[in-house]
Amino acid sequence: MSNAGFACEVCKAKQPKGFENLTHGEGPQGNIDYFIMYSAAVIVGYTLIMSVKYLVKPKENNRDHIKNLILNDSNFSE
Repeated sequence: MSNAGFACEVCKAKQPKGFENLTHGEGPQGNIDYFIMYSAAVIVGYTLIMSVKYLVKPKENNRDHIKNLILNDSNFSE
């Protein structure tokens, strides 16, 4: 893996503890920045969990579900 994605020595010194060597720039500056970061992480985590849940068990058992229009041959027989 290349070092292009990691912070340089100057940027490492400016970033707060725990966030050093992640990226170029200064990192979070105040409490609102941490709130935004953690909120985004929670939203992404929830979205990931729900997408895996509905991929594993999609709950498409209803007879009037739209997939049954295609899967039933009787709807397309002439």
